[in-house]
Amino acid sequence: MSENGFLIHPETRIGCVHLKVSTLHRAAPFYIDVLGLQRVGEAAHRLELAAGAGAPLIVLEETPGAVRKPARTTGLYHFAILVPSRIALARIVMRFIETQYPLQGASDHGVSEALYLTDPDGNGIEIYADRPSNAWPRTNGAPDGAPNGALAMVTEPLDIEGLLSLLGERKESAGLPPDTHIGHIHLHVSRLDEAERFYHNMLGFDRMQRYGSSAAFLSAGGYHHHIGINTWAGVGAPPPPANAVGLRHFTLQLRDQPALQRLIERVKAGGVALTAEEQGFMLADPSGNQIVLTAANTSSAWRVDAGALASATRERIE
Repeated sequence: MSENGFLIHPETRIGCVHLKVSTLHRAAPFYIDVLGLQRVGEAAHRLELAAGAGAPLIVLEETPGAVRKPARTTGLYHFAILVPSRIALARIVMRFIETQYPLQGASDHGVSEALYLTDPDGNGIEIYADRPSNAWPRTNGAPDGAPNGALAMVTEPLDIEGLLSLLGERKESAGLPPDTHIGHIHLHVSRLDEAERFYHNMLGFDRMQRYGSSAAFLSAGGYHHHIGINTWAGVGAPPPPANAVGLRHFTLQLRDQPALQRLIERVKAGGVALTAEEQGFMLADPSGNQIVLTAANTSSAWRVDAGALASATRERIE
């Protein structure tokens, strides 16, 4: 809980990641043919992708005159696609073997097993499977001032052979299964303390773990992390050019409209600028990373009713 007692709704999660790419002609085959996502919406210079027939997980937007994101700038470090099981992760490993698509890394974090790669524009991607929460590593003592029993994520080599052994002799591959969703997002920020105050004190995410003065991980509802932030691009790093490929925004989905309105009122009272849009309410963190706040309906599908909510809260936003 933040120092002032505000806590974001525990069922909050990352919804959809909107990416700027140089061309859909180059990006689409990677997301569809390599990852196995499906087209669920399409317009000029825009492609919506989902696992199965569900809600979009990734939206690709072609950016005229796009340039590569400069290395020492804020913005996307990676977005993380959560698959439902170890065997699903093993099948996507086989998919990469068959397509000969290169990985940049593979790690065991104690809480999860993860693969790392980039899309053709260099946008960072993690694909991972969680371990049961009762198996997550915890501190024994108090490193960096953390209380005993606090989360203690690690970075160890991933047991690829152990994963592939789950597939038996047939070694079947597959793309991302239908119950895949975005598990977390990891951002380059300009100043860690400033970003942590925003996500923890303003938005109400719990602090879960901190790596010295360079990285922190925050979550809703006790998850290992929904938001990662780091200064690995440099303390004081500037935002990338507007026409750089990378993150346009990500959606933060609240459990319902009352939870969304509660957060909007808090953000507005804190002096953070909000813009009502078709999808929800746009704001930016102190490093310029853009976020759209949305609400879920009570049905199993997470959909935005931003228009109705905008009219109900317009006086508070303006």
